[in-house]
Amino acid sequence: MKKKKYLIGFLLLLTSLFLAACGSSSKEESSETAGDEKEKNKGEINLYTGRHYDTDQQLYEEFEEQTGIKVNVIEGKDDELIARLAREGEASEADLLVTADAGRLHRAKEQELLQPVDSDVLTENIPEKFRDTDKTWFGLTKRARIIVAHKDRVNKEDIQTYSDLTKDAFQGKVLIRSSSNIYNQSLLASMISIDGEENAKDWAKGIVDNMARDPQGGDRDQTKAIASGEGDVAVMNTYYLGQMLNSEEEEEVKAAEQLEVIFPNQETTGTHVNISGIGMTTSSKNQENAKKFMEFLTEEKAQKEFAEANYEYPVNPNVEASELLQSWGDFKEQDIPLNELGENNDRAIQIMNEVGWK
Repeated sequence: MKKKKYLIGFLLLLTSLFLAACGSSSKEESSETAGDEKEKNKGEINLYTGRHYDTDQQLYEEFEEQTGIKVNVIEGKDDELIARLAREGEASEADLLVTADAGRLHRAKEQELLQPVDSDVLTENIPEKFRDTDKTWFGLTKRARIIVAHKDRVNKEDIQTYSDLTKDAFQGKVLIRSSSNIYNQSLLASMISIDGEENAKDWAKGIVDNMARDPQGGDRDQTKAIASGEGDVAVMNTYYLGQMLNSEEEEEVKAAEQLEVIFPNQETTGTHVNISGIGMTTSSKNQENAKKFMEFLTEEKAQKEFAEANYEYPVNPNVEASELLQSWGDFKEQDIPLNELGENNDRAIQIMNEVGWK
């Protein structure tokens, strides 16, 4: 009887040890699974962006799939996002700012909202003039600020430069956005860099004298005004024209098809080119992930997607522009560091006010 009890006890002990071993193995497997999941989910980044394109969202999803880093997107108007960053200060959850125009990026830098980023990838993918000298911002896409003219009412040969728009022949025929528009501010800022303040002021006054109407609306509205006969020539960014030619709105397509594309100053200083760009915020809590995202957007695959979908020129020189942009031909660009657009912005605005550019 006593031997039987010892045998039962021994069997119970073996069973207990077996179950404990199984439990330990299960915990180890569970721990390994959790570790794998943790390795896959490498964190997140918070992106403040003034861009609102489907292509951008697709790129965010590709980055998440490739890296396991979640991209939290906060969209808004460019200037409002910069103001928000300034209000939030170090408490901001933002890791990155994406905005249009080097003038805005410079403003964010001056307000100490962006921090330097050292990256061989960014240096290799982005030409020097399209990145900040202090490495606080980097270009993602390019756009040229061109002149468009009605094919039947204007002889293209009569417009070779931006200054040609100030000739008497175009009095009452020039359409352009307001002085509050950063694209026009940067265009004038580039002229300050290249030609000096007095010549830039003469140009701005000549534009005001030749305006077909008080400035109103965006770039698309200027081209629609050409189609309706309010004016004959306009200044606009290339990507707007690309979008109009491929628009689902018949009115936009018809207006765009009436236009001749002119890249000004090809025999002199080149056509004004600006960027949309990205910078890492000083408040960033996810700096390594943010840097990976910046590098990802400048690689050839992402740059090609930017170029094909939004009719923007890729900033990476190894990537070709879309077929539509290529059909407009190669062109000479202004050769100035884009930092200068921000540095001359205040003076450009002052000049516009002085000459009565509304």
